Amino acid sequence: MAKANLTIQLDAEVIRRARILAAKRGPVGKRARLRQLDELVAHDERYEDARQRAINLMRGAKKRGRVPGRVPTSMPDRLDRLGG
Repeated sequence: MAKANLTIQLDAEVIRRARILAAKRGPVGKRARLRQLDELVAHDERYEDARQRAINLMRGAKKRGRVPGRVPTSMPDRLDRLGG
């Protein structure tokens, strides 16, 4: 996979703390952060795929409990008809 640079804007305090952490961890820390970012992106892609599948399933699901052309009645009206 081709490599490219990424530029983001963060609060100055976050950048300061990230530089301290990077200095402590060295090159191993950089690889770990890159791996974490890759995992985050992959997780988000899986989530979006699952979300879209669920939406498609809901859209294709058969509507239940409704008769076309009939106005649904309220629960109190139904209870009155049953004598409740």
